[in-house]
Amino acid sequence: MHLLRLLLLSLWLLNGAFAQQKNDSGNNPPTFSATGYVRDAKTGKPIQGVNIVVLNVSKGYVTAKDGFYTVQLPPGNYILRFSHVGYRPKQDTISLQKTLFREVAMDDDAKDLDEVVVTSETPDRNVRKVEIGVSQLTIRSIRRIPPLMGEVDVVRSLLLLPGVTTVGEGAPGFNVRGGGADQNLILFDEAPVFNSSHLMGFFSVFNPDVVRDVTLNRGGVAAAFGGRASSVLDVKIKEPDAMKWGVNGGIGLISSRLGVEGPLIKNKLSFLAAVRASFNDFLFKLAPPNLRGTQANFYDLTSKLKYQPNEKNTITLTGYVSTDVFKLASDSLSGQEINASSTRFNYQTMNAVLRWNYFMSKQINLATSVILSRYQADLSSPDSANAFQLKSGVWHRQIKSDLTFTPNEVHQWQAGVSAIDYLIQPNTRIPGPYSNVLPVDLARERAYELAAYIQDEWKLNTNVAIIAGLRYSALLNRGPATVRAYLENGPKEDESVASVKTYDAGNVYHSAGGLEPRLAIRWTVGDGRAIKAGYSRLRQYIQQVTNTTAALPTSRWHLSDMYTKPVIADQWSLGYFTNTTDNAIEASGEVYYKTLTNAIDYRDGAELQLAQAVETQIVQGSGQAYGFEGLLRKNKGRWTGFMSYTYARTFLTMDGPYASERVNNGNAYAANYDKPHTLNVLATHRPTTWFSMSLNFTYSTGRPTTQPSAIARVAGILVPIYLDRNQQRVPDYHRLDFSMTFEQNPLKKKKNQSSWVFSVYNVYAHKNAYSIFYKLSPASATDAYKLSIFGTAFPSLTYNFKF
Repeated sequence: MHLLRLLLLSLWLLNGAFAQQKNDSGNNPPTFSATGYVRDAKTGKPIQGVNIVVLNVSKGYVTAKDGFYTVQLPPGNYILRFSHVGYRPKQDTISLQKTLFREVAMDDDAKDLDEVVVTSETPDRNVRKVEIGVSQLTIRSIRRIPPLMGEVDVVRSLLLLPGVTTVGEGAPGFNVRGGGADQNLILFDEAPVFNSSHLMGFFSVFNPDVVRDVTLNRGGVAAAFGGRASSVLDVKIKEPDAMKWGVNGGIGLISSRLGVEGPLIKNKLSFLAAVRASFNDFLFKLAPPNLRGTQANFYDLTSKLKYQPNEKNTITLTGYVSTDVFKLASDSLSGQEINASSTRFNYQTMNAVLRWNYFMSKQINLATSVILSRYQADLSSPDSANAFQLKSGVWHRQIKSDLTFTPNEVHQWQAGVSAIDYLIQPNTRIPGPYSNVLPVDLARERAYELAAYIQDEWKLNTNVAIIAGLRYSALLNRGPATVRAYLENGPKEDESVASVKTYDAGNVYHSAGGLEPRLAIRWTVGDGRAIKAGYSRLRQYIQQVTNTTAALPTSRWHLSDMYTKPVIADQWSLGYFTNTTDNAIEASGEVYYKTLTNAIDYRDGAELQLAQAVETQIVQGSGQAYGFEGLLRKNKGRWTGFMSYTYARTFLTMDGPYASERVNNGNAYAANYDKPHTLNVLATHRPTTWFSMSLNFTYSTGRPTTQPSAIARVAGILVPIYLDRNQQRVPDYHRLDFSMTFEQNPLKKKKNQSSWVFSVYNVYAHKNAYSIFYKLSPASATDAYKLSIFGTAFPSLTYNFKF
């Protein structure tokens, strides 16, 4: 609290000094503010990113995430023009003699075919915004992408953006600019999500019916965010309708959805709830033979309560709960020495966010949130002789406060503080009633993560603007804990433990932290053209350690401590952005270079799940990632779409002082998610207002893999021999998707709305390899077999409704 007061006082002093400087130099006339909200005329939902142009003086403004705007001008009469993609432009004439509050309602522009676009950003926002490496999508643009299994998906839409990849079809999570899946901070209305996948990666946890917009920060991460080393995915839930009740949903072959929203007290208290469920195990009957018999289902429930007693205060309460059940049909579970034919995964996520937004004045806005997030994973096998249950979990409790201070149209200051309380249950193995498996209960990990930041967006002149920020973060490990001390001249292994020290509950026994500077610069070099550059440092204190390419839901989470140092990423970016005169065509190219300090990988032969001390199973070293990202987009006309190309490389070097702490003898090697070339093409054709079709083509280089170089016979058993890590690759990946959407004619005004969506995933039935496995024989060690998740075309049909 003292830190927040100090930051607020500093901002007022800075504002006073700036104002005094202006008054001393020019005696500028007083200014007044026109403030308010821009909303959808039909639903009343706020619209982010609306362009506001003062026609008399050619000044421009943009609405914030909640649709709020502030226009500061000298006294006089002005004409304000409001415009946004997908809405009809609107003009408002004001007489500014005092502070005004005005609500603006914008009508949907569904009739105009040339306004159908694949992005929510204002037409020239890619050039005008200061941030680099930031992409934004709305659910409207996401619905243009051919769906998998009949449902549009947030995470799958991100894979079309430059710089975003995945290790394979159906793999959970995604990778951004050379980072692991755990290096992405995924926020769902501010609450962190530790597992973003349903059905082991086929769906994301985000119900498309409740999503308002999606922002991916992969290069220019604002100082307000931290805790992960690669990117920030910020998913916002839409505001409940405060004017009227409505029901929407969809019925599909795989999953179905149902949602309801409306006012409890008109224009003051509104409510939203949406449920999605899948209980269709027949899906895996269409999969390859080794996956048939697999059972998989899930459900999730999203709710939001909004209370707005007056113009200055808004209180929201968001809740989310989801459960997944996944039962393997065959295969084996590494390290457990059991038959996994009945292995069952059960994992759950529960989030709650209480947020208070206080509009203190025309210049100051304060938002305070209390956040609770819990992720639990359960793996079990009922086999009588080896029955067991393996439980793990992550508990995240946080309080944060963010202050926005806009003294004038030149500066916008932001400052904030955050405190997180972590509790991690690594793994607990509980034997069955008559099991031969021994119990294991690993020690809990506890820590505080504290952070404070300050940032200024400064418009130096009409051509140059910068965003400069500084964040400080720290991790405080606390007891109860038992900490090992290892021999001074030896590797960190179970056999080299010198002593053990115990710390009581609440005692802080280790700390780590440091500064995280952020900088972004935009230089406008002509009409519709800009050059941007950026630098950011990110620190990550919580990691998901795994020795598989795609981390399982039960993969172990681990906090940094005295032996596991925080991962530090330093990234430099440079980009060129250009639009045609009418913003119908936009193009951009970005290059980046990133260094990783304390990058994490597993040791050869690591057993991570039940290791008493994680530091004995992992290694830390350095890494570098670099690449080029190109994007070409067509925004207007009957045909719209975009093409993105990414060239990206990621290398790790693990060269510890001892042989057991080296990988590839200390030489650099490609990371598991290194995929040099990725090409995505999306085309949408809308010949009428009620029909559209989309095509999506994806190509990428195959990911690295480690193949056995030879076999040896030990006591009559064939044993594979592996040399260097990740020196081979699976075959290249490519796929074509197709979808058609039949909607009601918007020219015919009807209370009820409906649509049919037909799609085909993997149109030409290409058997893309998810992994390569081997069957050892005395004659050869190179008998390779390819596992494909979807080895055939997969059609789907979904009926969507809203009334």
